[in-house]
Amino acid sequence: MLSIFPKLPKQFPFLPPLFSQRAPTRRRLLPLRLLMASPTAGDAPLAAPAPAADATDAALAAAAAVPDPDAEFGFQRPEVGKEKLAGTVGFHERHVFLCYKGPEVWPSHLEATESDRLPRLLAAAIKARKPNLKKTTKLTICEREDGTASSNGDVLIFPDMIRYKGLTHFDVDNFVEEVLVKDAEWLPGSPEAISESYVFVCCHGSRDKRCGVCGPALIKRFKEEISGLGLDGQVAVSACSHVGGHKYAGNVIIFRSDGKGEVSGHWYGYVVPDDVPVLLHKHIGQGEIVDHLWRGQMGLSEEQQKQALELRNMTNGAKESLEETGTDGASCNPAAAGGCCQGNGGFTCCQTDLPKEKQDKSVAAEQNQKGSQQENDKESGTSSKKGHMKTCSMPIWLETWERADTYAALAVVAAAASVFVAFRIYKNLN
Repeated sequence: MLSIFPKLPKQFPFLPPLFSQRAPTRRRLLPLRLLMASPTAGDAPLAAPAPAADATDAALAAAAAVPDPDAEFGFQRPEVGKEKLAGTVGFHERHVFLCYKGPEVWPSHLEATESDRLPRLLAAAIKARKPNLKKTTKLTICEREDGTASSNGDVLIFPDMIRYKGLTHFDVDNFVEEVLVKDAEWLPGSPEAISESYVFVCCHGSRDKRCGVCGPALIKRFKEEISGLGLDGQVAVSACSHVGGHKYAGNVIIFRSDGKGEVSGHWYGYVVPDDVPVLLHKHIGQGEIVDHLWRGQMGLSEEQQKQALELRNMTNGAKESLEETGTDGASCNPAAAGGCCQGNGGFTCCQTDLPKEKQDKSVAAEQNQKGSQQENDKESGTSSKKGHMKTCSMPIWLETWERADTYAALAVVAAAASVFVAFRIYKNLN
């Protein structure tokens, strides 16, 4: 055998390695062929897609584990509306806003950052001159107005309603001395009057995430409503840095001049986008405070803010009570005018344009004395045929007393006359 196959002994040692190299190749190709083959009715289900399903479940679980920003930091967070707001504004008589960059680049403590020199120097100068300031002053950073670097350094001052442009870090000390200490004009720049109402919304997300989530949404809604109502140029809205009370986000400050030229800054908290139309309509449009969102007012102490809210609640409650107990304006209100509504030249009641049938229901007591009332109407010439003017009737007890007294007087006179006649007849007969 060895002579017939002389080379076999040399090749045998290489046979196992040769087969061992092919076997892994077949094992690697087998799963690929199974994946490429289309399953038939008799085939057993393949288990290859299982890892993909597991990956999908894992991705869904990971997504579910990520917290919802709105539920944690936005308007849906559990703390919204849980605390009373009135009296949460620190006392200050003047509010200064420095326009500087935007909330997306504001650091957490903007007034203390070395890289932001202008806010830091202005805050330090106001603090250093605090004992000399004629008004307690609060400083807040707001977004530059026109979105360009040229508006960095503009200063808005309330309730003075003036704007200075172009403040630089070189001018800070002189500006504070002339404008905030001496209440004079800053000579390098002339003040411009602010005529529009101003809305500031805290968007300082690097300071507190709640303001970073709520603020931009409110800014967007304010701009939409202002544009939709045609209030561009009449109402301005701007993002601002922290104002205190981040847990009350969204925080909104509104400065508005009333008809007398008096300006007051009102703070609101727990504001949600759906409150924006209400604030624009009631506060800015009508000058009415939205009490359930009201935090306080510039110029009032925390205790005065609480008292102001209580007084408004009492006043509003009294008005509602009068409206509920009113008589459609068709009858007199003695309490309101110290008796019946007294006009010049006699007793007159308030005018009304109510239909006749409604007036009849509201003056049922007067109809009991219809005959007497008609006589009074004829004499005074103020009969209310169309419901525009109505004469007040005398009180029922007084009218009844006068009639009974008249009958009694007539009876006494008749009796006296009878006695007198009888006495004369008797005397003549004798």
